[in-house]
Amino acid sequence: MDEYRDLNDDYPGAGTFRFGDSAKLCRKLTDLVIAGTKTATCGALREFEDDPDSRPVVGRRDIACAWDGTPRVVIETTKVFECRFDAVPDAFARAEGEGTVADWRAGHIAFFKRNGGWSEDMMLLCERFRVVEVLE
Repeated sequence: MDEYRDLNDDYPGAGTFRFGDSAKLCRKLTDLVIAGTKTATCGALREFEDDPDSRPVVGRRDIACAWDGTPRVVIETTKVFECRFDAVPDAFARAEGEGTVADWRAGHIAFFKRNGGWSEDMMLLCERFRVVEVLE
């Protein structure tokens, strides 16, 4: 990528974010997105209560960054819905690209326990997306 390129010119209004809660997880998940394996993500709905503008919006493009903040890939949100953890559709869990549905459950339970708590009935904000541009 051209180091002088201003991504705000190409993607006005795009926000930046990182997948995961560690450098290792961020790299793994972002690599899955770039490979086309990961086409969905979710977060605890509680994380969006204080900042509703951070909620994904269908049609919006955002920039997923490496842990150090380096832009890696632009995604476009294609679908957003709220769902209880224990009611996440199997197809959605598989679209997260992290293995089987059982793998998804185990990984997300551990993630949510590290980040504010987990329960079977917790509400999630689920997002489907497509890759617009790989920036590497």
